[in-house]
Amino acid sequence: MLDTNAIGKIVREERKALGLRQAELAAASGVGVRFLVDLERGKPTVQLGKVMAVLAALGCSLDIRRPQ
Repeated sequence: MLDTNAIGKIVREERKALGLRQAELAAASGVGVRFLVDLERGKPTVQLGKVMAVLAALGCSLDIRRPQ
C-alpha cells in the first residue's frame, strides 16, 4: 500500500528521470514549488487535487482498488 512517503519518492524519482528541476515540474503541474517540495518529502497534509496534477504532468497515474 502506498503512503505519502512512497508517493513522494516516486514523484522525486520520476522528476529526476525526466531531467526536471522542481520549479519546472511545479510550473508544468500548476502548483507551487513549496507544494512540490512538501510532496516529495512525503508531507501527509498535501492536497489530493494538486497531487493528481503533479502525477499527470509526470505521466503517472494513481490506482485505487476496492478491498477484496
